[in-house]
Amino acid sequence: MDWRAIKFDWNRARAFLVTAEEGSLAAAARALDMTQPTLGRQVAALEQEIGVDLFNRRGRGLELTPNGMKLVEHVRAMGDAANRFSLSATGKSDIIEGNICITTTELLATFILPPMIQKLRQSEPGIEIEIISTNDESNLNRREADIAIRSFRPSQQELIVKKLYDVKGHLYAATSYLQRLGNPNSIDELNKANFIDFEKSGRLLSLLNAQGFNLSSDNFPVITKNHNVQWELVKQGVAICGMLEEIGDNEPLVERVVVPGLVPITAKVWIVTHKELRTNRRVRRVFDFLVSEFANYQNKYDRS
Repeated sequence: MDWRAIKFDWNRARAFLVTAEEGSLAAAARALDMTQPTLGRQVAALEQEIGVDLFNRRGRGLELTPNGMKLVEHVRAMGDAANRFSLSATGKSDIIEGNICITTTELLATFILPPMIQKLRQSEPGIEIEIISTNDESNLNRREADIAIRSFRPSQQELIVKKLYDVKGHLYAATSYLQRLGNPNSIDELNKANFIDFEKSGRLLSLLNAQGFNLSSDNFPVITKNHNVQWELVKQGVAICGMLEEIGDNEPLVERVVVPGLVPITAKVWIVTHKELRTNRRVRRVFDFLVSEFANYQNKYDRS
């Protein structure tokens, strides 16, 4: 290979790739934690280096030129290789101090994880923790997080997966809302109720209809993807939603909806990391700590 023929700067190529994937200089600058003018200069310098226009401007966004569309695939492969290099190198680290990023659902991040993080900070003050509270899946292969806590089991061979605990959910509503419904005592009477889901004709509608309900999208006049917003709406008496048992049963403003034939919603919670990071001392410490804490949490809750 003629190494002298490779003259472009990788940082500029990375700026091009992230800009292409984010769709604008502003979004790419945020993703790379740099200023927009600096990023713009890097992209312009790469265009000058290789003698090719990579983007056309479309309003506030950018659109790849035909040449840019061809070249971005090569740079994407470079980015994947760089990410694999970073994962492998990070996995060899024996340093316990440093940053770690944990992604989990809004409910777990709000109601269950905080005391565990407080305990972790006491035992490992050198570990700096970032928590991504989202119901969307983070891509561990692309280092969007170091550890994920999820309500589904991923199947990728590159990931290490361990079950944390079993969760149980029920329908909950404000007492005032159930009174307005006439305190329903059957599934048929609940068919006139309003519910909250993530999207029209979403998962909750399907789960309830499988239990004998006869609901349609008309029963879901309020939609939000945010679990915490859902819960606040329920406490205000707007509608009914599903909630984890240990959270719902401990909220004095609501009560569990109990009618014959209505069964709990069950699921499993998994902890996940990339196999390369599992050998990293810091990641291993936090991974094992969370496994132990969730085991204690389930044991404590099962006894309560």
